[in-house]
Amino acid sequence: MKKLAIFLLGALPFLTFDSVVAQDYRTGIGLRAGTTNGLTIKHYTKPKVALEGIISSRWRGLGLTGLIEGHTRAFDVNRLNFYYGAGAHIYFWGESRRGYAPYRDRDSVVGLDGILGLEYNFREIPINVSLDWKPTFNFNVPDNFWGDDAAISVRYIF
Repeated sequence: MKKLAIFLLGALPFLTFDSVVAQDYRTGIGLRAGTTNGLTIKHYTKPKVALEGIISSRWRGLGLTGLIEGHTRAFDVNRLNFYYGAGAHIYFWGESRRGYAPYRDRDSVVGLDGILGLEYNFREIPINVSLDWKPTFNFNVPDNFWGDDAAISVRYIF
């Protein structure tokens, strides 16, 4: 419960940003490739606040991740944004897939995520490219920190 309270308090600043615009699009859908591969959808709820959902695969299991992200212009370059945020994930392995996961006695892993990244929105074409690092803290496994999740995402934006 204490960890949940800390997470919720950490997410509050993302909900109160001013109206300075950091994005050049409202919604983006695309592919994520890295330590985990999958699909990503990002949707802005406020000018500098986005929600991102990721459906991914790791060790032949299925992962679902939800994030809330704050965005701001990076290095004073138009269409280049720095983003950071927090969220949660769950990974599932069916019985036939457990042998590929490091936790052969687990059907699922649940935890919290952080994210740091840069994204660029092309002016000429409706494409967004991002590079991020998404460390995770898992609650129900012995090696509860995964710091190896880095990825490149390419999204169609509209």
